Amino acid sequence: MTTQSKATTKAAMVTKILSREKGATLLEMSKATGWQPHSCRAFLTGVRKNSSIVKEQRPDGKLAYRIIAEPVTPTSQGIADQ
Repeated sequence: MTTQSKATTKAAMVTKILSREKGATLLEMSKATGWQPHSCRAFLTGVRKNSSIVKEQRPDGKLAYRIIAEPVTPTSQGIADQ
């Protein structure tokens, strides 16, 4: 019996490169996944719902995106004490 490794999804690949210290440009995301730039931007929109994304200008002038870790804080459930 052979062991098979789990296939890495394109979303997981993009999340990994966005988590790097230098982040990733749209071109880097496109090359990693084969997605068009508009698909990469749409993915970033979805990531923003659960994580914080920082947009940074690199020294070479390219725009990079990076996921930043934020401390988890308890949220109110909107239930008032009666």
